Amino acid sequence: MPDVRALRPQRIIRALERCGLTVKRQTGSHVILTKPGLRRPVPVAMHARELPPAYVRDIITQAELTVEAFLNAL
Repeated sequence: MPDVRALRPQRIIRALERCGLTVKRQTGSHVILTKPGLRRPVPVAMHARELPPAYVRDIITQAELTVEAFLNAL
């Protein structure tokens, strides 16, 4: 399994949009993305700093994507 590195929230959201998710809304400091067929919406924290690799991996899992598909969308 490829390594996931720390990424800025804007890059994460852009990659998720390339994978078919759409921004539904922004509540406070979190952007909520959704896609038909997903069990739950995917929240992404909008911080000025990079999000740690563990957090990025959790987002990928919640979006029901593989790490490879996410990295290809970057």
